[in-house]
Amino acid sequence: MPQTPELTDEMIAARRADPGAGLPDDMPPWMSRTIVAIDTFSQWVGHAVSWISIPLMFAMVYEVVARYAFTAPTVWAYDVSRMLYGALFVLGAGYALSKGVHIRSDFLYRKWAVRTQGRVDTALYLVFYFPAMLIFLWVSTKWGWTSVVGAERGMDTAWMPLLGPVKSCLPIGIAFLVIQGISELLKSVHAARTGRWPQ
Repeated sequence: MPQTPELTDEMIAARRADPGAGLPDDMPPWMSRTIVAIDTFSQWVGHAVSWISIPLMFAMVYEVVARYAFTAPTVWAYDVSRMLYGALFVLGAGYALSKGVHIRSDFLYRKWAVRTQGRVDTALYLVFYFPAMLIFLWVSTKWGWTSVVGAERGMDTAWMPLLGPVKSCLPIGIAFLVIQGISELLKSVHAARTGRWPQ
């Protein structure tokens, strides 16, 4: 007898491909408008941030070719690739949350009723997620601002690049996570109330 395939992260991401496409009719209009606006914003940010991967790949390939084909390693490629990857990672985190592809240990969670999932998610967003994200936002803003104002430089390589631009990506990325968290909280509240996840 064929088994029902398990819902994978890739299937979740594909299901969430179009912001607002699967919102139920019984969802309050203010809630559906908020979810669509936030999910659309996160999708736009994710697509814009994905372009960082092009200069990241260029820096990596350039370094490999320069080092091994011409015996002329650069002093900048390591720093540039590290900073671009960091920016790509933090600025795209809100988009990843909107697609439901953050790592989660949900071997028990997937067996629960939808209402239970919604209640647990709502509680976790309110008790842990938002307080932690707001603290991280406050701390990282101070951290990034200090780096920009003080013209902080990386001291672990010969190139010694300015760190302000990449450190300022952290509070921006956390702000994107807070914004997307509002949409995820509203989806959880709807699931807790109705027993159905908005698709």
